[in-house]
Order: sequence, then structure tokens, then C-alpha cells
Amino acid sequence: MTVILLRHGRSTSNTAHTLAGRSDGVDLDDRGREQAEGVVSRIGDLPVRAIVRSPMLRCERTIDPLATALGLQPIVDERLTEVDYGSWTGRKISDLLKEPLWSVVQAQPSAAVFPEGEGLAQVQARAVAAVRERDRALAAEHGADVLWVACTHGDVIKAVLADALGVHLDGFQRITADPASMSVVRYTELRPFVMHINHTGPQLSAGLAAEPKTDAVVGGSTD
Repeated sequence: MTVILLRHGRSTSNTAHTLAGRSDGVDLDDRGREQAEGVVSRIGDLPVRAIVRSPMLRCERTIDPLATALGLQPIVDERLTEVDYGSWTGRKISDLLKEPLWSVVQAQPSAAVFPEGEGLAQVQARAVAAVRERDRALAAEHGADVLWVACTHGDVIKAVLADALGVHLDGFQRITADPASMSVVRYTELRPFVMHINHTGPQLSAGLAAEPKTDAVVGGSTD
């Protein structure tokens, strides 16, 4: 099973340099709408069988063009929603830099719990569970490997990638997930294989439809 982790396109909050969190009505800006349209050609003819998204408006807007092109009805999964930043929601990033908790978020995110919100460890637990459970459900439904798209948020994607890479959550700030980027993880019975991180190019590789190579599975190299 292979998931394309798609971050929503650039939002009005991104350009305002505020922490959107779960604020209502945060939409894509003009660039974000262009990015959403571009997702269709970037996915190309890859055999995507399902689309799952965060309930936030910016994810809905990002995935709409692809869903229309593929004739798929997106599934909303609350576990893929944005981090609950609590009282930090809507604040300027420049102001948050002065908060003592900011350094914890950067250096030891596993210990970070946002005031009146949730902890990043909770975010990782719910997001990883959502992705892995969806993988199993799609495999059971289709009786075969399935390529699917999960449209969600930067910190959520970074948390899922850290788990797939076998990296402690405290290292997740080393991972980048830009607006409209695609990161790809193939889950197997042996282990996850991370195939792309922060892909922003014109098109994903058609190799996503193929099985992992044997040398990759056993850790060998032909270079």
C-alpha cells in the first residue's frame, strides 16, 4: 500500500505568517489555488484509488480539482486534521518565537503540549493510526495494493514521515513539507519505505505503481 501525503496549497495564513491551526475559513490564496490545479498534472496517470483529507477548508480546496479529475469522492478523516494549537491559534509567528515553549517545539517536540491544545506526540499517534488503518482498510476492500492520497497539514505529514523513517519525534523538525508538496510512503509487512519527501516537481514518478525492488527490501545496493 502506498500513500501520497499531500500538504494543502499555500493559504492566506501562510502568507500572513500566522499560525492557522483550526481557525475557521482559512482558504487558499491565489498561489495556493494554482497549486491545487497543478496537483492534477503532477499526479498524472498514477492509479490513485482513494482520496482522504483533513476536514479543514484549505485541504478541501486543495484536493477538489484532483477529486473531480479522478471522479473520486474524498473521505474526511478527523485524525488528519491540523494540530490543535490551542491559544496559539491565529497568532503571528514572529510573536510565538518569543514564547518559551517555542524552543521546546523546535528541540524536543515530543514534550511539547500547546496551551489549551494538544501535544505533538498526540498528533503523531492519531495521524499514524489514521494512515496505517486506512492502508489496511483499502487493502481489504480492493484485495490488492492500492495507491491513495492523504491531503493534510505540514506538522501532521512530518510526524507520519518521522514514524515511517524510524526517527524519534524529536527529529521531525529536520523534515520539510512545503505547501502543495507530496511525500510518499509505501507500507509493507516488513517495514515502511519512504520514496519521496517534500516533492514539489512537475510530476511524481510512475514507478510508484510498481512493487519495491528486492535489493531495496533487503537493504542491498547495486550502485
